[in-house]
Amino acid sequence: MRKQFFNLKFLCLAVFTGLALSSCSDDDESGAAEGDARISVRMVDAPGDYEAVNIDVEQVQVQTGAEDDENEAWISLDTEAGIYNLLELTGGVSQLLADEEIEAGYAGQIRLILGDDNTIVENGEEYPLATPSAQQSGLKLNLNQELEPGEEYFYVLDFDVDESIVTQGNGGYTLRPVIRISAGDDAGMIVGEVHPSEFRSLVTATNASYSISAYTNAEGEFALYGVPEGTYQITVEADPISGLDDLTVNNVVVDDDETTDLETLFLE
Repeated sequence: MRKQFFNLKFLCLAVFTGLALSSCSDDDESGAAEGDARISVRMVDAPGDYEAVNIDVEQVQVQTGAEDDENEAWISLDTEAGIYNLLELTGGVSQLLADEEIEAGYAGQIRLILGDDNTIVENGEEYPLATPSAQQSGLKLNLNQELEPGEEYFYVLDFDVDESIVTQGNGGYTLRPVIRISAGDDAGMIVGEVHPSEFRSLVTATNASYSISAYTNAEGEFALYGVPEGTYQITVEADPISGLDDLTVNNVVVDDDETTDLETLFLE
């Protein structure tokens, strides 16, 4: 029997703040080959109060077959290994981590393996980030999805900086990654611009059951990835030094697999 395969694509580091719910790169336009399935994964960065957060990505793996099943296996993908500054992954910017075809079927988990060259920059000083659990076995994220041949799958990995960095008693820092994963066809996206753009603003979408945030980039652009379908209140928090007032936009509707464009929001 001929095995069927899907293309597994991982995109990393952005504040999805990074994974787009659409094609990951220019060569995606052809879609998945017949009998294959394609997965795209991006990692993005939720807001954090640091000058730089540098993450050493070594490998991305995917678990095929159910856990403890005789057919369970971990497959190492052709990973774009490197050190990425999460804080550069704002305004819809994301980083491709891996792009590869694997056998179609049940995918249980993604495993993100980090190296030991993780650092943060605070007040102009660089500090190492200890990553004990990630270095030993990798950070596992649940997929629990049947991947069908001929289909394309896009996932966003949203790295929450504030929750992931723990201050030690000796003044050092530990990285305990907190990452939210969302599927492109099961969530939407909110984009827009905030002016004036010379000050960084924090944009948050909130409803009764969910909240997600992202900072604007140097051009004032922002992107909130992996937003569940629903109606949201959008708040824009101005940088305190700007002297500008915060802004609230009510009744913003998000649909699965769709992008809601708020266009330009003006702070006064």
